[in-house]
Amino acid sequence: MIPVSVFAGQRVALFGLGGSGLVTAQALKAGGADIVAFDDNPTSVDEASKQGITTANLRDEDWSLFAALVLAPGVPLTHPQPHWSVDLAKAAGVEIIGDIELFARQMAASEHKAPFVAITGTNGKSTTTALIAHVLEAAGRDVQMGGNIGRAVLDLDPPGKNAPLQAYVVECSSYQIDTSPSLDPSVGVLLNVTPDHLERHGTIENYASIKERLVANSDLAVVGIDDRYCAAIAGRLTEADKPLVTISGRSDGNAEVGFNGEALVLDTGENPVSLAGIGTLRGRHNGQNAAAAYAACRAVGLADEEIQAGFSTFPGLVHRLEQVGSVGKTLFVNDSKATNADAAATALTSFDRIHWIAGGLAKDGGIEPLVPHFSRIAKAYLIGEAASSFASVLADTIPYEISGTLKDAVNHAALDASRTGEEEVVLLSPAAASFDQFRNFEKRGDAFREAVMALDGFSKFESNSS
Repeated sequence: MIPVSVFAGQRVALFGLGGSGLVTAQALKAGGADIVAFDDNPTSVDEASKQGITTANLRDEDWSLFAALVLAPGVPLTHPQPHWSVDLAKAAGVEIIGDIELFARQMAASEHKAPFVAITGTNGKSTTTALIAHVLEAAGRDVQMGGNIGRAVLDLDPPGKNAPLQAYVVECSSYQIDTSPSLDPSVGVLLNVTPDHLERHGTIENYASIKERLVANSDLAVVGIDDRYCAAIAGRLTEADKPLVTISGRSDGNAEVGFNGEALVLDTGENPVSLAGIGTLRGRHNGQNAAAAYAACRAVGLADEEIQAGFSTFPGLVHRLEQVGSVGKTLFVNDSKATNADAAATALTSFDRIHWIAGGLAKDGGIEPLVPHFSRIAKAYLIGEAASSFASVLADTIPYEISGTLKDAVNHAALDASRTGEEEVVLLSPAAASFDQFRNFEKRGDAFREAVMALDGFSKFESNSS
């Protein structure tokens, strides 16, 4: 845990006592703050009290005594309407911050300085965060990874005397950035911006402006330019003469680090790192992720050879284009995290011939946006509540069956793929939520993995990760 001493001796309100909220409260307490915490869920308040955290209904407190309100990421700051604790803080002129802001302030105050790489984006941030952390760790760095992925940021180990060989790699959601006014990482990575979480941010323009904050004060900004919002952000950084590396999933020469389908391409024409044969980094979306990781790792001192070695042993993320294993020439891929069409599109463009398992609880828009990728699909196997609506979109364009259950879909797809004698892919990329049949997408992915591993002749995929 990183004790937060920047509020030592000051009274701090905290609202939101989920996992990260409890860690934040303990970190503030360990740093000497007079913390008063609360949550709308009485069970969460009871748990915090059992852990020795002072709790009280913040409606009854004297807000003139508080130096700050620390707000958990899941609590609305502005939309659809501010939480009541936000209204009380604003009325009293109390600043509202979050755990990432506390981390940034504590790092600035620490006598030991370690590189801090922060990553955000609508899509790809978890993969890019994990990839950067893996490459740095493979190169011998003491890596602390957390934030919106894995451990809460204040649950990471504090920097020590060996700080230059440490590295903090932190995934930041838009919610976390929104309560981090002084966020200033060594390297700030912004991958992309597409409409998301608008119920919490109001408009796409506001959402993009929040994402921009992560790179605005970075020592080095790494920004994707494959969408118009990020391209505009990169333009503003250039006009302000901020240190910037532009990245792309393409190799049209507009970015300083691009991707030609097999290797990264610098604007000098050099190919410093190859992605050929690295199954966990398939597709142009991963080309952009790798370009971001390359720029970040170079910025903190790694050589091309170290980055190549780290890329080559990257195991990938569970439930995101996870290579489960094979039966004969058929590869089975778990992309259960693809709960909407945009996410599924990146998977469908990563393979040439696909036996596609899709369905679940349909989201707005269904699978209509995926029509341009149907030529890659040999056959679809539809599951869950969305099966009939997905079937109506597929119509006569590609063969499909309504399998109903995930286990039946795996068995039928495996059989059909084996009959061709060619290299085939059975891909679970549902383009739908899981809640009709599974508690979450993780449980759905686990069920897919179990069904695949039960197939005759199954061989587990083994990465080269050490």
